[in-house]
Amino acid sequence: MKTNSLIAWIRSGLLALVALTFTSAPAWADKYASIVIDMDTGQVLHDRSADEKRHPASLTKVMTLYLVFEALDQGKLKLTDRMTVSKAASRAQPSKLGLKSGTTIKVEDAIRALVTKSANDVAIVIAEKLGGTEAKFVARMNAKAKELGMLNTTFRNSSGLPDRLQVTTARDMARLGEAIYMDHKDRYNYFSLTSFTWNNRKHLNHNELLKSVQGVDGIKTGFTNASGYNLMASASRDGRRVIAVMMGGSTGKSRDRHVADLIEAAFLEITGAPTTDDDLRVRIAFGDRGNTSADDLAMAQLRLLQDPDAALVTAKDPVLVAGLDDSTATFDDLGSTDEDDTTYDGVSQGDSEAGLDPIGDLIGATPGALEPVVSAEPVPVGIVITSEVPAGLLPSATAMDQLALPVAQP
Repeated sequence: MKTNSLIAWIRSGLLALVALTFTSAPAWADKYASIVIDMDTGQVLHDRSADEKRHPASLTKVMTLYLVFEALDQGKLKLTDRMTVSKAASRAQPSKLGLKSGTTIKVEDAIRALVTKSANDVAIVIAEKLGGTEAKFVARMNAKAKELGMLNTTFRNSSGLPDRLQVTTARDMARLGEAIYMDHKDRYNYFSLTSFTWNNRKHLNHNELLKSVQGVDGIKTGFTNASGYNLMASASRDGRRVIAVMMGGSTGKSRDRHVADLIEAAFLEITGAPTTDDDLRVRIAFGDRGNTSADDLAMAQLRLLQDPDAALVTAKDPVLVAGLDDSTATFDDLGSTDEDDTTYDGVSQGDSEAGLDPIGDLIGATPGALEPVVSAEPVPVGIVITSEVPAGLLPSATAMDQLALPVAQP
């Protein structure tokens, strides 16, 4: 294949992909929602689709834990109490500890398992202990949700396992996060656990922000195919605390990066730091400093490359293109299984984040690492949207000229 032919193929293919990308949103885009609240003032610093119905996934377990903490405070439960595992609990779908029917688990171990492993079997054990049956416990969950002002939330189980009728909003989840911190501060430190060991096996907390973002001390991740990657996180700096909730991430990595940015932007806003041309608050439509283009960028969870002209880059992974093309594949197909009424695979719920992350890998790269692809076959092209390319508009002529960059002869 001649170089000119390859460039022509790239140009024609990219134009088609640009048109597709800007005329229809990715399949996971309608799952996205986010909110950030200054917990000291109650001020909402940022929100995007915060009142739209979403699936909570394992964020559900924060309510389960709220009721556990409440029972402990009321003396109805002790940390040393042992809870019996029922057949129903032992048959729970993953993620799970693998508890056997008839065995027992201490309350404190159960708390640690929910926070770190996000164990669905443990959630059912707790529900049956406190409610007699999971159904009765769920009724208590919904009553508490209304009491806390979570008026757009309906729980159907104690774990967050897929149920089309189990819905919430980012704002409601933020209310729950605030409530469990304010009402149970003496037990909030459980959410800071980085690991939990059970039967000589160490389970790591899926909340990577505990290790990577200053001040983050909780609280919970979540994932199902229907929900996408969710994260509720709280951080404290210099006596000020914020809570951020993001729902509907396409990957665990991009979700974590986006919530990290939300938290950093929150503290910039709180401290009144002067804005710059490349300010996080502008990028993600934060406070009054946002703009439409940056807000759409935030929805897509694409971290800006440092080079403002890098509007188009070649992609080494064809899965990236497939992920952008709703007619061939979606990010729901990567490292997860389809939601089903009766059966679930091991990663259908429980924060599994071991799947492919083509977008996360791409946006984490430096501009210098994005080199022209050398191939004898047609080269798939991926699009990275930057603040130079407002959503809904075609890339600029300057950006399109990048297609004329030399492509090595095979």
